[in-house]
Amino acid sequence: MGRYQLGELEELVLLTVAILQDDAYGNAIAIDLKERVGRSVSIGSLQTVLKRLEQKGHLVSAFGEATRVRGGKRKKIYSLTNFGRQSLEDKRRERQRLWDALGGHFKPAIE
Repeated sequence: MGRYQLGELEELVLLTVAILQDDAYGNAIAIDLKERVGRSVSIGSLQTVLKRLEQKGHLVSAFGEATRVRGGKRKKIYSLTNFGRQSLEDKRRERQRLWDALGGHFKPAIE
């Protein structure tokens, strides 16, 4: 797969999938994003991003077991592919190069 530029929300979703591992399904991802970074994402928007990331080869999905709690419905669980992991590593290195270039010139905002 070729290099693909990740958008901010795509990056956050991939990181959240990596954090949640076997519990990375739509609602859990949305809740985790809200709790960790204060980002509210509608389920519809999240499903669009998940589908796009899957189409681009960053994620794969599989249905989990049906549960009584969900009325017999199965959860669609997402996992990172090797390409998804590599994309996150690329993004991390990219950001680190920028912070390194900034050096000691960064001054915190005055409150």
